[in-house]
Amino acid sequence: MDKSHKKPAAAPDALDLLKADHDKVKSLFREFEDLRGSDDEDERKGELVDEICYELTVHTMIEDEIFYPVLRSVIDDDDMMDEADVEHAGARELISQLEVMYPGDDHYDATVTVLGEEIAHHIDKEENDMFDAARRAGLDLDELGEQLAARKEELDEDLSSPATSLDAIEPRDSARRPPRPPN
Repeated sequence: MDKSHKKPAAAPDALDLLKADHDKVKSLFREFEDLRGSDDEDERKGELVDEICYELTVHTMIEDEIFYPVLRSVIDDDDMMDEADVEHAGARELISQLEVMYPGDDHYDATVTVLGEEIAHHIDKEENDMFDAARRAGLDLDELGEQLAARKEELDEDLSSPATSLDAIEPRDSARRPPRPPN
């Protein structure tokens, strides 16, 4: 058989790709919660939080850049889309707080827990209301999935490069930045 006509492996459709991201992040939050209250697991907590923040950052970027604008253009539900935008902004704020905290700091575990609760609510609204709206709108979910996968791959390459100056999402081998001085 001539391999030149063979199609590359298909990317998952957009909703499957986003749901897989959701499932991964929920799993990371569950693992963190299993360690909650344990001071002798601080190194693992820091690793988990770095991974959670990285995954959420990449995920929200592909949604903000591609999925949300496409969906907004084909549905008539500005309220739902505006709420999703605000929820993303709230997640970014909590992520920025976590980036300057260390496991064991006051409110560290609580901040991760609140982020997890907000993300769980956001995922529930997205997978029910938003995904249903995308299906009803008749979007080409395969094409959209290819776009999301390609952008996600670009971001993974860009953000994991040592030359990247985006401290906010660069894995730090549990070496967190020093906390900001109080105002």
